[in-house]
Amino acid sequence: MSASSADILPLDSEQAISLTNAIHGLSPEQLLWVSGYTAGLAAAGAPAGAPAVKAANTDSAAAASSKRHQEKLTVLYGSQTGNGEDLAIALVRDAVARGFAAQAVSLSDYKPANLKRESLVTFVISTHGEGDPPDDAELFHEFLFSKKAPKLANLKYSVLALGDSSYVNFCQTGREFDSRLNELGASRFEALLECDLDYEDLAAGWRERVIDGLPELLAAGQVSVVPILHAVESTSIFDKSNPFLAEVLINQKITGGTSSKDVRHIELSLEGSGLTYEPGDALAVIADNPPQLVTEFLTELKFEADAPVMIKDAQRNLKDALSSSLEITALNLNFLRAWAETSTDASELQSLLEKGNAAALTDFIDQNQVIDVVRQYPAAVGEQQFVAMLRPLSPRSYSIASSLEANPDEVHLTVAAVRYDAFGRDHWGAASTHLADRITEGEKVSVFVEKNRRFRLPSADVPIVMIGPGTGVAPFRAFVEERVEKNASGDNWLFFGDRNIGSDFLYQLEWQRHLKQGNIKRLDVAFSRDQRKKIYVQDRIRESGAELHRWIERGAAIYVCGDAKQMAPDVHDALIEVLETYGELDNQAAEQKLKELRTAGRYQRDIY
Repeated sequence: MSASSADILPLDSEQAISLTNAIHGLSPEQLLWVSGYTAGLAAAGAPAGAPAVKAANTDSAAAASSKRHQEKLTVLYGSQTGNGEDLAIALVRDAVARGFAAQAVSLSDYKPANLKRESLVTFVISTHGEGDPPDDAELFHEFLFSKKAPKLANLKYSVLALGDSSYVNFCQTGREFDSRLNELGASRFEALLECDLDYEDLAAGWRERVIDGLPELLAAGQVSVVPILHAVESTSIFDKSNPFLAEVLINQKITGGTSSKDVRHIELSLEGSGLTYEPGDALAVIADNPPQLVTEFLTELKFEADAPVMIKDAQRNLKDALSSSLEITALNLNFLRAWAETSTDASELQSLLEKGNAAALTDFIDQNQVIDVVRQYPAAVGEQQFVAMLRPLSPRSYSIASSLEANPDEVHLTVAAVRYDAFGRDHWGAASTHLADRITEGEKVSVFVEKNRRFRLPSADVPIVMIGPGTGVAPFRAFVEERVEKNASGDNWLFFGDRNIGSDFLYQLEWQRHLKQGNIKRLDVAFSRDQRKKIYVQDRIRESGAELHRWIERGAAIYVCGDAKQMAPDVHDALIEVLETYGELDNQAAEQKLKELRTAGRYQRDIY
C-alpha cells in the first residue's frame, strides 16, 4: 500500500504514511488478521490505540476472518484501453466502501480453473476490433469455450460489456461471455449490459445495482469484515470530465514535402498539472469537429445554425453541439439503424443491417462517414431528431511518444492528419485535423492520460524487439528514451516501415543517433513504395528470422504497435513463421509458443 491510498481512504497524509509503515512487511495472513481486528475495533467503537489482542489469539482470529472472507465479490476484467480496468476498480471501491469483501483481477492474471470455486463474479469485458477479445482476456476466452470449462451451477454472475458501435460485432466478447457462462450452468444476477463509447452513465447505474444487490447475494453476517487492504495507484484529478488544458509547445510536420501524408510531432506542456505517465500509456485528446464539416451538415439538412437543441437535458445551439458535443465523423451502427428507419430511400441500408451481411456492413462503415449516409440516403428530419441519432463525441487516444524521465513536464505525440477524398468530396478526421490544422504553438488543447498497463517495458536487462510501422513507432520513441535515461542494459531492436525513405522516415535523425550511440542495437527498415515490389516490416522480420529467434531464445520481449486490421495479423504470421523455421516447430506448436510469450508478458501489442 502506498501513501497515495489517502486519495480514497478517510485518512490524512500523515495517517496514511503511518498506516503504510505499520503494515510494511506483513504476510497475507497477518494482513488478513489486521483486517478483521480493525473491523472489530470499528464495530465496538474502540478508539485508536486500543489495546491489541494477545498474540496467542492470532491463529484463531485469522482462521475465523479467513472463513468470512471467502464470501466475496470477484470482479474480473479484460481491457484493451484501460476503461474496463478502471470500471472494475471503481466497483471494488464501491463494494469496499459498503463493507463488502471484493477484489479486482485482470483476466490475464486469473487462473481460469479457479472460476468453479467462485460464488459471485462480475465481468467487465471489452471487445477489440471486429469482435475479438482484448489481449489480456484471450487465454481466458479460449479456456471458457474449451472442453476444460467446468460446470458452474454455484456461480452467480453479471457481465458489463464495453464496445464501439463503429464495429459490426459490437460488444461481441461480452455477449459471448454472458451466453457461455449461462450455458455452463451459471445464473445471471444482473442482465448483460452493453455499452458504447459513452459508457459512463450506463456503467454507473449497473455498478449501483450490483452494489445494492450484495446484501442478498452474499450471505448475511459474512460480509461485515473489512477486506484486505490493497495498493491503490493514485489518480489524477484530470480525466474525461475534467481535462487538463495543455499548452502546445511544438507543432511540427515531420513528413517531407513529397509525402502523401501529413504527420505531426506535437509537444505539449504538462507543467502544473500533476499528470504523470509511463512509456506505453496514451494521451486522450478532446477536440472539436472540423468546422467545414459542421457547415456541410447545416447546408445538407437545411438546418439553422442557431436552432436550439437539447443535449443531456441542457439546451444548446445546434452549431455548437455539432462542433463540440456530437460524433459527426465516425459512422456507427446505432446511427445507421436510426437513419435507415427515417430515410425514404434506405432499402440498401436496411438490407445491409440484416443478418448475414456482416462483411458488407463492415466495409460500408469503414468507407463512409456520417455525412456520406446523409447525402446518399436523404431523409426529412428535424434538428432535435437528428442530434438524438448521434452519439457523444469521444476523445481520441494517441500513443505517447516521449519519456517523462527524459522530458519533465512534457508529453509528445505523433499524429497523422486524416484527410482524404471519397465520393468526390473532402473528408476529415476529428482530433487529427484539430491538432494539425487548428491548433498552433501557444494555444491549448484539452487532454488527460490513459494508462496502458498491458504495454509496459520489461526489467532493464531484458532485450526488446519493437515493431512499429508508421505512427505505430510513437511508443517506441518513448521506450528508447526511457531506457537511455535509466541506463538500461538490455539491447533494443527496432523494425520501422512506411512508404518512402525520403519523405516518411519518422524521427530518422533520432534513430540514426541512437544507433550510432549504441542505444539501439539493430534498426531494420522497410519502405514499401521505393521499389517495384512492396516491402513491409513483416518481410524484414522473415529476413532477420534467425537472429530474431536467437533474441527470443535469450529472453527478448516483443512489442507491436499500429494497425490492427492488416499490419498486426501480418506481423503475427511472420513471427509464427520464424518460430516454425528456426525453432523447428509445427504451426500449432509455434502458435502455442506465442501464447506462452504473451502470458509471460513477452509479446505485447498496442493495436488499433
